Amino acid sequence: MKVVIVGAGPSGLVTCKSILEACEADYPFDPLILEQEDGIGGTFKYRSYESRSAQHAHLVSSKQLTCFSDFHLSFAHSDHLTLDEYVRYLESYAHQFNLYNRIYLNSKVIKIERSSSKKHVVSYVRRTSTNLKGVPEWESTPQTIVADFVAICAGLHVVPSIPHIPGIENVLKPAKLKGTSLMPEVFHSINYKSRSQLAGRRVMILGSGETGMDLTYEAVKAGAQQVILCTRSGFLSFPKALNDFEIFGLQFKSDKPIPIDTLITNLGETAYVHPWVARSHLRWFISDFVIKRVLWLLTGEDHLSTGHKQAVTNGYSIFQLPMIDSYDIKMSRSRFLDYISRYIDPPEDSPPHTNFVAELAPFPSHFTTDGQAIFPLSRRKDAIRINNIVIKPDTVVYATGYTQKFDYLDEASHYPRPQDADLRSIARTGDEDLAFIGYIRPGVGAIPPLAEMQAFFWISLIKKRVKLPLSPQYYHLLTPKNARITYGVDHSTYASTLAKDIGCAPGLVELWRHHGTKVLVCYCFGASFTPFYRLFGPFKSESAPGVIKTEIWQTITRRGITGNVTMGLVPMVFYLTLNAITYAIAMLWQLSGGSL
Repeated sequence: MKVVIVGAGPSGLVTCKSILEACEADYPFDPLILEQEDGIGGTFKYRSYESRSAQHAHLVSSKQLTCFSDFHLSFAHSDHLTLDEYVRYLESYAHQFNLYNRIYLNSKVIKIERSSSKKHVVSYVRRTSTNLKGVPEWESTPQTIVADFVAICAGLHVVPSIPHIPGIENVLKPAKLKGTSLMPEVFHSINYKSRSQLAGRRVMILGSGETGMDLTYEAVKAGAQQVILCTRSGFLSFPKALNDFEIFGLQFKSDKPIPIDTLITNLGETAYVHPWVARSHLRWFISDFVIKRVLWLLTGEDHLSTGHKQAVTNGYSIFQLPMIDSYDIKMSRSRFLDYISRYIDPPEDSPPHTNFVAELAPFPSHFTTDGQAIFPLSRRKDAIRINNIVIKPDTVVYATGYTQKFDYLDEASHYPRPQDADLRSIARTGDEDLAFIGYIRPGVGAIPPLAEMQAFFWISLIKKRVKLPLSPQYYHLLTPKNARITYGVDHSTYASTLAKDIGCAPGLVELWRHHGTKVLVCYCFGASFTPFYRLFGPFKSESAPGVIKTEIWQTITRRGITGNVTMGLVPMVFYLTLNAITYAIAMLWQLSGGSL
């Protein structure tokens, strides 16, 4: 059974490896990967910029959560990998599981269509050369592969999303910037490569996600004349690790701080959750409330749409942007609150090392003929402040994310798109032979481990070992109707849901009986680490217990007694009590003739 996988990023690699291991007499899978670049790694290798691979720039997600279930890094390795380190990790993964002989590099898919026999005809071209401008040149005659199954794993971050802003072309009108040989520029973040593109310029950055934060930091460090960070509706930043704060004068600073994404507990929050509680998304609302109160205690703000000048830290390490000129906040926040708790600004990003601040602003509504940005009027503090300042950027960078296009999917074949995939955002009912792996975005978490779980689900679906119809979906993040990103999921809930679908979600008694107290404690106090779902079921791994008893156990014990009580036991008891009460009410409701 030929399986064609499009893309050799993390999703493509783990899909190929999982399919190989799932081979059996009735399903003799023969996977191969088509990758248009000259190496593996996808976005992590080919859509990054020079300082992202520097020693200080790291992934937001921890190694404990990001690594695949049966290929973990050593204890000695830092919790957060640089992009270069992660690409090397993927290369080692491909070597370890003998995937390279199944990867066709420099092979660009140009069309996928259904044959008369309902199989997939995949057409691709090989790269012949790269011209002096770095643009690849492709052979004119395509080659074809007839496949039984196709997995689209080309990634979320490929095709730039560039919203239209009237008058943006007026930014480019000056032939040169005054007093320099520099030309004005408007470009998407995909085309950003080095700080030299921002040095000495008046920079406007559109978008306040991770990339927008990164580029704001880059502009500040590059020596830009002015930096304007535009956000649609404010933003919330949180640390990748719990560190650099004071409580009652006691400073919390560690050489090995605890990764934030490992602090979520399973029991009561993901496992053993009553459907009514899951449907209400109560845990999310409570978490949102608590996080905002913590931010207020540490910084004086529960969100960052204040419109004050902000100093900026590296977006891949960001917690609270140091509020150097946040006059209103400094005047309203008492010394007593500062004594109770405060965040410690990184010295390298604070005066005198970085004596520069960035302005916050809404997205501009349009640009005038002379290139001035005009902002919408509102009650937002940043809107009030910025409308009293003349802003004429000479460089505008779209940090507005990406959109998904699948031009190579033949329209006449009526292939689905990710938004059509009603089976856990992976496949469409009736078209289970084509899957989209990696086309979800977790709020707190990482795509690669979810892609591994998606691959397991798709394989089970192909083998008709998923019980249909599926249970209701309670893992999609709540977003406004006009939100650009509608494919967000809660990492833990989504992983747990897939595990239940394919029969590998462990029970507490079963865990204790087969693997002992240590693994049981890890499962209850740990986040939704993929090794938990490889202890039982069709994708059982002999290495999973060892990973849990060592790396995950170490991650949990690093919290200490205080951390495990406040961030583990207290929320666990609260949610277990809530679910127990809900189960009791539901039983009474059913006894009285009601239905769930």
